[in-house]
Amino acid sequence: MIHPFSSTLLTWYQGHARDLPWRHTKDPYVIWLSEVVLQQTRIAQGLPYFHALLNAFPTVQDLAEADEATLFRIWQGLGYYSRARNLHKTAKHITAEGGIFPDKYVDLIKLPGIGPYTAAAIASFAFDEPKPVVDGNVFRILSRYFGVETDILHASARKIFTELAEGLIPVDQAATFNQAIMEFGSLQCSPVPQCESCPLMNSCVAFATNRTQTLPVKSKKKPVRERFLAYFIFEYRGKIWVRQRTQKDIWAGLWEFYLVELPDLGDSLELLAEDPVVGPWFADLDAFALKPPSVHLLSHQKLISKAWHIQVPDHFEMPQSDEYQWIEPQDFKNLGKPVLLLNLITDNRSLQELF
Repeated sequence: MIHPFSSTLLTWYQGHARDLPWRHTKDPYVIWLSEVVLQQTRIAQGLPYFHALLNAFPTVQDLAEADEATLFRIWQGLGYYSRARNLHKTAKHITAEGGIFPDKYVDLIKLPGIGPYTAAAIASFAFDEPKPVVDGNVFRILSRYFGVETDILHASARKIFTELAEGLIPVDQAATFNQAIMEFGSLQCSPVPQCESCPLMNSCVAFATNRTQTLPVKSKKKPVRERFLAYFIFEYRGKIWVRQRTQKDIWAGLWEFYLVELPDLGDSLELLAEDPVVGPWFADLDAFALKPPSVHLLSHQKLISKAWHIQVPDHFEMPQSDEYQWIEPQDFKNLGKPVLLLNLITDNRSLQELF
């Protein structure tokens, strides 16, 4: 017999479901692509990227055969670039294994880059397997409705909430139930809940005990680390100096201008004079200060930056670097870049003209 929570949720979904493209297909590739794009991303922001990626790579084989630079260029601006790398890696793995997605949760979760939530989403949406999706929305809804006080950041939380959800998911309506609970968390039982219009209000523990703002229980996040970035756009004989970031830091695989990371930005130009690569000749150049990008927030980092545009005279002999290379501005335009640098270019006319 279906649980009253589930029947109420399914009825609510019939009248509130948004018309989204991935809800009109059973293709596991399309469903997987949508789930990866929407991780930690609002639908309004992710939808154009979903369409762009699907147009560029209509099949998992197309994605597997794409070069990383093309993928990063399309992904540019969406953030969390590890998602794009894992997407590419998984597509190659699936293609190497015959190009067919596994049709069961236990096999899907073995794929590189696919965790419990994404595996459950593909298994239920594409193959109707009664496997519940469990993410922040589900933690919030079930914690409030049933009064669960387990800290959702605790290692035991996923097991507890998954078992609770498994008792609620209708075997013959798995896909619809999972879509419904995700939609309910987005539109109704959001971080600021719409309790007055909620069909579950009369049986919700959090509402009855006035705890909608304290459930779910969530321990404090890690402190945010501040980083100070000084960017220098060196223009020399029609080319600019750039590098591709390494795998050991944020924005791995993306491209950027010459960077000096500092303890603060107060004396950026003075500190650049001490830089081992450009310091010896920097004093002879004029640096034009650019309008800096806004403070850029990542999950656990706060990036504060300044930038300068420096046109180097042709008679200068520029230093050699194993890390940086000189490329045409138009070539840089076609490379994947962090959002911070996209905003820098957009906000400064001199850079718009250059690129």
